[in-house]
Amino acid sequence: MTDAVIRPPRPEDAAALGALGRQTFIDTFVAEDGFAIPYPADDLAAFLDASFSAEATTKKLAEPDAAWWVAERGGDLLAFANAGPNTLPHPESAPTQMELRRLYVGKPAQGLGLGTQLLKLSLDWMEANSTGPLWIGVWNGNLKAQKLYEAYGFTKAGEYQYPVGAWRDDEFILRRG
Repeated sequence: MTDAVIRPPRPEDAAALGALGRQTFIDTFVAEDGFAIPYPADDLAAFLDASFSAEATTKKLAEPDAAWWVAERGGDLLAFANAGPNTLPHPESAPTQMELRRLYVGKPAQGLGLGTQLLKLSLDWMEANSTGPLWIGVWNGNLKAQKLYEAYGFTKAGEYQYPVGAWRDDEFILRRG
């Protein structure tokens, strides 16, 4: 385990949280020792800026009806989770149902159990705040994440394309309940 503390983020965490999200996305999906998805440079840059700039992160942290958790050790953010009203394009979904939007564990913190801790916190919060099933979107090639979510009762309910700039990733829609 680790001596990391899991807590809600503070507004002053926005820049570090955005930087962690950006680096984790790159390490996971772009890097050669990750999935090595060949995103066009302009699409990747537009996506990273729109998703992980300090300004975008500050705005997301203030979103009503959403929840965030960060894992921190010694002042460094190691991992985070975000859940909120469902936005996945599934005919049986509704915005009053909850979606796990992101569960990111930075490369140096992988294997410490933080992802599982954050997932459990997220699921508890989602269950308490949802009017129906819980939802997750996951890249179709991320078998490790799919296996984790399956262990927590999620099953494939559909597919959609997730935009990374003009590029489209093929994703699975997972549902529990």
